[in-house]
Amino acid sequence: MDELTRQINSVDPATSLRAVGALRRLAEHVEAVSVARAREQGWSWEQIGDALGMSRQSVHAKYRGTT
Repeated sequence: MDELTRQINSVDPATSLRAVGALRRLAEHVEAVSVARAREQGWSWEQIGDALGMSRQSVHAKYRGTT
């Protein structure tokens, strides 16, 4: 995490932009795993959408068939 923080704060735009990309990929991965776990525990698409600040339709469209 310290390395990522250093990269984010870099004066080199290429370094900080790569760090932003890494954070986005990490966030997407954590979201997908969390959605799958919620579905396994019986959560509805509406509950998941509420937790993510998304509509039921949006989260369902994004993750249907992956859980």
